Amino acid sequence: MNSVTNSLKLSLGRTATHIDRLPLFTRVVLVVMVTLEVLRVLFPRSWWDLEEWGRLEPDVMGIATMYRTNTYPLIHTSAIHLILNLIGLTPLLERFEASHGTLTSLALFVGPLSTGPALIYVVLERFILRMNTPIVGASIWGFLLFGSEAIRHHKVTPYVVIAGKPTIPTWTAPIAVLFVAALLLPGSSFLGHAIGLGVGYVYGLGYLKFLSPPDKILRWIEGKLNLRVRLPHFVSVDQKTYGRFGVLPLTNLAPQPVVAPATVMQLRRDPRLLKLPPYISLLCIVIGVAWLFLLPLDQYSRRTYISENALLPGQVHTYFSGSDQNVFRAYKHEVNELVGKDNTAINDKLEPIIKGLGLKTARQNFTYHAAGQTFAGENLYAILQAPRGDATEAIVLVAAWENVRHEVNRNGVPLALTLLRYFKRWSLWSKDIILLLTPDSIAGPQAWVDAYHDAHDPARVASLPLKSGLLQGAIAIDYAQEGRFESLHVVYDGVNGQLPNLDLINSIVNIAGGQMGIGVALQEMWHHNNGYQDRLSTMLRGMLKQGFGLASGPHSSFIPYHVDAVTLRPFGEGWQDEMALGRVVEGSFRSLNNLLEHLHQSFFFYLLMQRERFVSIGTYLPSAMLVAANFTIMAIALWVKSGQPASKTEKKAEKEVSTPSAPTTVERDLFLPLGVVALIQSLSVLPLYLFNHALETALTLFFIVFTLLPSFLAHFLNNFPSTPTTPQQYDLIRSFSLLLLGMFLSTLATLNFSLALLVGVLAVPLTFVPNSISPNSGLPSRVLATILLNVFNPTAVLVGLGLVYGWFGGGGVDAAAGADVSNGVKWMTGGVWGVLREAAVGWHVCGTYSPVVVWCVWWPAWVAAQVVVLGKKEVKTGSEVPREKKDA
Repeated sequence: MNSVTNSLKLSLGRTATHIDRLPLFTRVVLVVMVTLEVLRVLFPRSWWDLEEWGRLEPDVMGIATMYRTNTYPLIHTSAIHLILNLIGLTPLLERFEASHGTLTSLALFVGPLSTGPALIYVVLERFILRMNTPIVGASIWGFLLFGSEAIRHHKVTPYVVIAGKPTIPTWTAPIAVLFVAALLLPGSSFLGHAIGLGVGYVYGLGYLKFLSPPDKILRWIEGKLNLRVRLPHFVSVDQKTYGRFGVLPLTNLAPQPVVAPATVMQLRRDPRLLKLPPYISLLCIVIGVAWLFLLPLDQYSRRTYISENALLPGQVHTYFSGSDQNVFRAYKHEVNELVGKDNTAINDKLEPIIKGLGLKTARQNFTYHAAGQTFAGENLYAILQAPRGDATEAIVLVAAWENVRHEVNRNGVPLALTLLRYFKRWSLWSKDIILLLTPDSIAGPQAWVDAYHDAHDPARVASLPLKSGLLQGAIAIDYAQEGRFESLHVVYDGVNGQLPNLDLINSIVNIAGGQMGIGVALQEMWHHNNGYQDRLSTMLRGMLKQGFGLASGPHSSFIPYHVDAVTLRPFGEGWQDEMALGRVVEGSFRSLNNLLEHLHQSFFFYLLMQRERFVSIGTYLPSAMLVAANFTIMAIALWVKSGQPASKTEKKAEKEVSTPSAPTTVERDLFLPLGVVALIQSLSVLPLYLFNHALETALTLFFIVFTLLPSFLAHFLNNFPSTPTTPQQYDLIRSFSLLLLGMFLSTLATLNFSLALLVGVLAVPLTFVPNSISPNSGLPSRVLATILLNVFNPTAVLVGLGLVYGWFGGGGVDAAAGADVSNGVKWMTGGVWGVLREAAVGWHVCGTYSPVVVWCVWWPAWVAAQVVVLGKKEVKTGSEVPREKKDA
């Protein structure tokens, strides 16, 4: 604990010293940026919109707005935007000022280096690209200075040497950073960054030196005004200062080609650099998590809107009422008589009713096996051919006999039959309407939609004897409660975290809330006050379900096939009846009927936090990317550390860091660490297979085995004849493991953001576990690391998530809706088995890949960390040579 406190004090002391050494112009720029950000937050936009006033907007540029060419780098869109730019800009601007002087920096950055890129951007956007994308932020200065420094560094070290051969030109490094920034920050301006980088390259090559004021004039100004004495931290034009980090001398590099390489090698060998990655990783984690909690704020979220104008939601008059209610009551009477009968008997009764409407019907059998259970049944469906269509497109109306809570859909099935009869009377349909009646809400819809797209296994799922055209959308009705309802719950979560097009949800909200006056709820937030806490709860509930990746209703099976679908579920006690729900479905079908093409304009990646508030992928993706990046940063740091000498040599090098000497490296022993990581990664197939193919009664045994197995496996690998024996080998094991983890999670974040962020946050202890045989690793740190690893291991987390899943997925929903709370208690006590069972069902029926992430990505990284923490303490150091080799 004392060592951590001392390291923190030392880090804070160094930070304070670095800030105190900042030159004058750099200080002024940073203070102005922070001040403007404070003003932007304090002053409401209704009083003074600072961003609107100072941003660089091509279409409004003129003589009266030329001041924007100097103000746009000083203004930022958010505190996170400001912090990122401060981190990247400060060392580069400080180096530039220390090399060129304060007056030169002031003249260039208030003048050509600010207005020049701005005018180029305006010309390209306004006259070439015909666009009007406003930009703000100092990142354009950062890339400008980065490009200039890359050219200067290229003059000293032209190539990066790999395997003894010059391969990559050093001036290309900023280009790689440019594309990485565009990938990690989709909302940033790639064109603005590219222009800044290009101007930086040109300035570094010396073609813009005529823009700098003559030295004679600058010396005369400094002498007349006595600026060296009057202004603290002022850098004179004649003052020769070296950069704070000692990477390159800040005077002309050409006369000193010998000193610079030595300085670079000193930086590579400086052991103090290896103390930075843990702090950088921690900063990435803190910013990533804090970013997530900022999303419910108005500044970071957006109001929903309809992108596809052809939908026209709520613009038509609905006629479903009156005599149709009597038809509904007759169908409900028929359905109530079928309760308790088997699937075949139910279809035998319902099929003649549908055929009596003059429609073609068909049946489909399916059988799935998962967790020792058999999911078999028969789907019944009918097609209403569009009078004005050519059978090339269709909309699906789904009514499962049982919902996901295994309740009989007493009102949903008769309402679907009534709607089909009502639709038959109208000639306005341009798309076929398919009525799908399934025995359950998961296996039945999955079997039907798989067979519809010819992606089924004929041994388990029968082919469809009757088909229509391309599916444009689907709406499922889950109306199991008796009596009138208060509001409508829209369920939209798909398999593997996939979501329907946001336009579909917005249309239903518009029709239900705006036209019908029915309240709409999301993510089981029955009473939402649109406050920060309720927004955050809605967002986190959605992320949790998205992370599980399980089907949440009959609609979930359609979404992987790019068929936008939702489930409508009434809740509460109010005055709305089945006719109101029918009019919502009618209005939604009328909107989908208007489409001339598939929904594509709105968002497919989003986080909803209220029915009229959402966050797009460009805003929330950096959160998961930062958490995943912390693993990659530590992996690179451990790789560098493994090539350095032992600790005693490191301390000696730290004392003599200012003395140029030849680089000292240690050969890496890669075979054994790679073999250990490959072995652990291969063993991950065992839990993946067993948990997805074992009987439900055996899940408890396998769960206990794989809870204890990693500790035994770690002891076995540490006591095997070919066991890791040096700190270097353990560092390489951690490096390879964290590198794989960071790579997997950063890729997964673009597919299932919630699952990537959830696994990344729970795997954070893997970043900071100590090397057990490192000289600096003491018993307290090893004990603390062992406790953290056992608390946050996948099986322990599954217990916690099982309780959450049991509450939200089983009893919590019923209790919140007024049902028996004992059902929730039962789900909570068996929640973890519910998660494992549902995961196995999702694996075999819906193709859920969440088990792959848990057992083949997270679990191997955790086992590798166990091997490192539980390693043998009495082993050789990396600098020792075995006696046999010495004698030889």
